[in-house]
Amino acid sequence: MQPSEAIAIESALALATRFHNQQRDSDGDPYILHLLRVMLACKSPLAKQAGVLHDLLEDTSATTQDILDAGLSQPLVNTLKLLTHSHDLSYAQYIMNLAEDPVATEVKMADLQDNYRIDRVKYRSDFTSHDALRLQRYILSHRFLRNEIDREAYTLAMQNLE
Repeated sequence: MQPSEAIAIESALALATRFHNQQRDSDGDPYILHLLRVMLACKSPLAKQAGVLHDLLEDTSATTQDILDAGLSQPLVNTLKLLTHSHDLSYAQYIMNLAEDPVATEVKMADLQDNYRIDRVKYRSDFTSHDALRLQRYILSHRFLRNEIDREAYTLAMQNLE
């Protein structure tokens, strides 16, 4: 790894820590732990940066300017925009859009894998159908991103879930 890549990863870690400070997951654990697991599952330096920042624009007050001000790159910002689910898009369309970018795909696959780990899955008695539906979306999306199902089959399967 080049020194500049290591510095960029450290900057991304610092930014994630700053903006996700005091956030907790549904078990009450520091949310940063999820971000670290996603980062560690990624291979390239850019994917590692995107992995630790993948929820930054969606779940914090951070802006793209904050990312650039931290000395991080425009290509990273572009990837993070793809990883941010805009609520005017269906989940399936969001996944299909990010699938066009190999770094966003790598990060989203790591995110999905961490989200549906059996020890992290929430299956609440008062939300069983909601939780089961979320898991189905994650599994179908993961299969699509791994090219195990094509765009048409993915779109149809996701329509049947909504």
